[in-house]
Amino acid sequence: MATYVFSDVHGHHHTLERLLERVSPSDEDQIWVLGDMVDRGPDPVSVMRTCRNLTNAHILMGNHEAMMLDAFKHPRNPGIRFQWDMNGGATTASGLAKLSDSECLDYVDWVDNLPLGAHITVGDQRYILVHAGLRPLNFSARSRWTNTTLDALLRYQNPEDVLWIRDEFWGQPTGFINERGEGPVVIAGHTPVPYVEPLADLFDRPARDDEGACQIMHLGACDATGGVADRWAIDCGAAGGAGWGRIAMIRLDDATEFYEPVIEGD
Repeated sequence: MATYVFSDVHGHHHTLERLLERVSPSDEDQIWVLGDMVDRGPDPVSVMRTCRNLTNAHILMGNHEAMMLDAFKHPRNPGIRFQWDMNGGATTASGLAKLSDSECLDYVDWVDNLPLGAHITVGDQRYILVHAGLRPLNFSARSRWTNTTLDALLRYQNPEDVLWIRDEFWGQPTGFINERGEGPVVIAGHTPVPYVEPLADLFDRPARDDEGACQIMHLGACDATGGVADRWAIDCGAAGGAGWGRIAMIRLDDATEFYEPVIEGD
């Protein structure tokens, strides 16, 4: 059984389908989606449908799902709808409007029950999975993290941070990993890697590869963390569309990275 993570598809259904076909996860594999299935791209509803129907898939909420929910919960508030529209919500609203009322409400209810974060263990490594990031609060490096400790860390987070945080997360160490490299790694999307790079304190490689394509970045590796990166940035800019972005997927078991570029028509 393998464990895969991806994020920030932003309505690019055909791109996601090609990526899933190429990676071809088995029915025993676990798949984690870190939010922002919707908005901007041409077919957000199909992205939600595909993610929802994946075997052994675990979906987290992103800030774009949260904006969608706000718009449906407050239909008479023009400011909320304006914010969603300004952030690419028109494609999602249009797709949902083509569904029957019951189908539309079914998707809205499903999204409304998505969790904000999770923690998992793959091999000997613990991971915290969130859409945007988190704050360390009063949790710090220790030799042994338990499920109870990680549950508490996630429970005490401000939902606004988990969905929207940028500078304060990418710009400083979490403090969760000790000098022996022990502790949880935080994996997040939300901020496209070209925007992570100028915020980052330490990173292993630039946001773009030699051909100019976005790539996953690992941040924070230093002597204080035993050389282990404490944050992984996996949003490779699919929201930017063809010619700029692609969807990244990582297999945690062996850190293999898979990429699929957004092309015209996706």
